[in-house]
Amino acid sequence: MSRFLIGLGLAIVLIGLLWPLLAKLGLGRLPGDILIRRDGFTFYFPLTTGLLLSALLSLILWLLRR
Repeated sequence: MSRFLIGLGLAIVLIGLLWPLLAKLGLGRLPGDILIRRDGFTFYFPLTTGLLLSALLSLILWLLRR
């Protein structure tokens, strides 16, 4: 359990450090991401980005378990 938590923490730190680079690639502004702007209100739901990251993470974990 401790190895899992350490790995998860390192992954979160790595994603946080790479986030500016990922933003430059357009990740987070994909077609299918929901953005609603009103006066004094902004709602953003990264649906497509979340699905893409989930598939990528699933693939990486599947490869690591083999």
